Amino acid sequence: MGQVIRSRDEAWVRIEDASAIGAVRRAAAALAEAAGFGEHDRGRVALAVSEAASNLVKHATEGMMLIRALPGPTTAVEVIALDRGPGIRDFTRALRDGYSTTGTLGVGLGGIARMASFHEVYSVPGRGTVISMCFTAGADPAPASRVSGLTRPIGEESVSGDAFACVDSPGTAVAMLCDGLGHGELAAGASRQAVRVFQEHSDLPPVALLERVHRALAGTRGGAVAVARLDRGSGLVRYAGLGNISGWIVHAEGRQGMISVPGIAGHQSRTFREYEYTMPPHSMVVMHSDGLTDRWDVSSFPGLTTRSPTVVAATLLRDAGTRRDDACVLVMKGTA
Repeated sequence: MGQVIRSRDEAWVRIEDASAIGAVRRAAAALAEAAGFGEHDRGRVALAVSEAASNLVKHATEGMMLIRALPGPTTAVEVIALDRGPGIRDFTRALRDGYSTTGTLGVGLGGIARMASFHEVYSVPGRGTVISMCFTAGADPAPASRVSGLTRPIGEESVSGDAFACVDSPGTAVAMLCDGLGHGELAAGASRQAVRVFQEHSDLPPVALLERVHRALAGTRGGAVAVARLDRGSGLVRYAGLGNISGWIVHAEGRQGMISVPGIAGHQSRTFREYEYTMPPHSMVVMHSDGLTDRWDVSSFPGLTTRSPTVVAATLLRDAGTRRDDACVLVMKGTA
């Protein structure tokens, strides 16, 4: 069985003024301590997060940070900073210690690069910046990233009604995304049930797995659900969806939509269907709930398809996400 990746408790923090810097630093240090990091490594995490948050306060518009633990053989802490600021026009200068820029993440970018076990920056002038930081204890390598997903609750809610889960192995990746009907705890309960069924039956074909989820959600509020199985060797994607989950095969030149049938998992379904698609080289599967508008255009994000799944997911969530609904986006990379 491959690595299981699923939505989990995620702390989103708005970075609007200096008071948020201490809060996000403490949250990151506490998560690192819970993950078993020693004092030195906890300090490394706290300092990098402080630098990123400080630059969001100084230079960004609509700055936010996400802090979460990453499961796997190597325990890791992941921090994502995103904003709608002016972007970084000169990375070489921004990496120099002590250099100040009107672009986000200028002063502390060089330090962040040294302190993080892995980091990645994606910035488009005039649109904003996304930085992904991964921290591990000691000299442990950062976990490989071929699949990543993000959830964000509506408004000031503490829980999201959307959820995802994925089983990733070298040859295949199987993913499910559920958008619980409505929002809040009842919607989250439906999504958690869908995740439990997925984890127990992820070896089934997508249409059979979707049917299992549909039956299991009968006692819940229900929701929209989609399942995708990616075979990296053949480049084939098998997809089955019920309700308004958006599924796409995305490459540098554009995207191809994948079909979901109308209905509500747990309540309404006339039929279940599975469709097969061929992925072009250097492409990826993107699935998202209707908390993201489906009108995003990958060609407006230069070089985004070459970036990690985490950066792709964060960029789409920032630019296509709406604060008027729970939001969830999942990205699976194919072969190189």
